[in-house]
Amino acid sequence: MTTPVNIVDRCLQSEDITHMDWPAYSSDLNPIEHVWDMLDRRIAARQPPPTCLPELRRAFFDEWCNISQDQIDNLILDL
Repeated sequence: MTTPVNIVDRCLQSEDITHMDWPAYSSDLNPIEHVWDMLDRRIAARQPPPTCLPELRRAFFDEWCNISQDQIDNLILDL
């Protein structure tokens, strides 16, 4: 049975085009991964740092609310 992937692979080979293997899911292409990284950095930079779960929850919520829509839009555009 011929699948769309096989058809594309054959076409690329017939044109002598090599393609790079790329995973079906790449965290580099998922904007939320960059948001998590931003949150992690912001929470790690807090002085004093959170020392218990309730403080961590509060810090997370505060930092989440401080991320502007423009920052998220820029993350998406940078992809």
